[in-house]
Amino acid sequence: MTGFKINPKLETIKEGWEGNRTIDGQFTNGMIKDKQIVPLDILRWKLSKNPQQEDKKKDNFKLRVLKNNGFVHSKNDMIVWLGHATFFIRLNGVVFITDPVFHNLSFIKRLIGLPCEISDLKSIGFVLLSHGHRDHFDKKSIKQLFTENPKIEALIPLNLGGFFKENNIPFQEAAWYQKYKTRKDVEIFFMPAKHWNRRSLTDFNKNLWGSFVIRSGDKSLFFAGDTSYGEHFKEIGKFFPKLDFCLMPIGAYKPEYLMKQSHLSPYEALQAFKDLGGKTFVPMHYGTFDLADEPIGEPVRIIGKERQNLDIRILDVGEELLLIDN
Repeated sequence: MTGFKINPKLETIKEGWEGNRTIDGQFTNGMIKDKQIVPLDILRWKLSKNPQQEDKKKDNFKLRVLKNNGFVHSKNDMIVWLGHATFFIRLNGVVFITDPVFHNLSFIKRLIGLPCEISDLKSIGFVLLSHGHRDHFDKKSIKQLFTENPKIEALIPLNLGGFFKENNIPFQEAAWYQKYKTRKDVEIFFMPAKHWNRRSLTDFNKNLWGSFVIRSGDKSLFFAGDTSYGEHFKEIGKFFPKLDFCLMPIGAYKPEYLMKQSHLSPYEALQAFKDLGGKTFVPMHYGTFDLADEPIGEPVRIIGKERQNLDIRILDVGEELLLIDN
């Protein structure tokens, strides 16, 4: 059975948009049900030989972490990377945290620390949550943020509100092309991504996924969340021309047969950035967790080769990127 889901309480920016398509209760990226990654696929991957195994063993890349909590107390608008897909963003005085994950995953160790203590992260206005995968939605991290910021509000995809309701954390759910209700001088839009979602054996694509655009005055910022390559980047660029800062995932893309439907390779991320028509490229989703077959430093080395051709800002963890005219 096919249907469409939308939040009727939120503004929709795409004319004629009925909402996100569901088939038999599962959200989709297109017109048909998405193919599931099943345990047999994971077993096949784990039992197969990695052609880059030796290169991966020899790769001594490690993210640099700057011990710094000054960004929390600053008044400047800025982006600070906290690792993986977690960013501290201040725009027009409003503070956002994207996909907060501060700890180890279930079976995967976090490779780096944080630039500050979790208790330093105060005055957070909004959590932006792209989807429910555990390397993007960590319940412990959310609870810790809420303890330090009792007025925080979560801006999330459709059907992801159960945890927030149980923990009395205010939230808004959105379909793609919807605008959250926030203060007038800061606009936040939920936009498409090409991905999927699962946290257990029985909830495949029961929750939506997506990306975000934050806009205030003459500044705009795109957070891609988790996504593979697709036409949605060009469409987002049409709705929001000349995005100032694009936070783009570049890691966890090998083996291609398993990862291509979920993640961007560095080359695809660069093409997506060009499709968006963005000004400044900020890479993420690498170096914090070892999630795939490529050597840990390979994604950022590929991106680094394009710095002469594009405005690319490769951040240390804890480094402040001021949101000035670019």
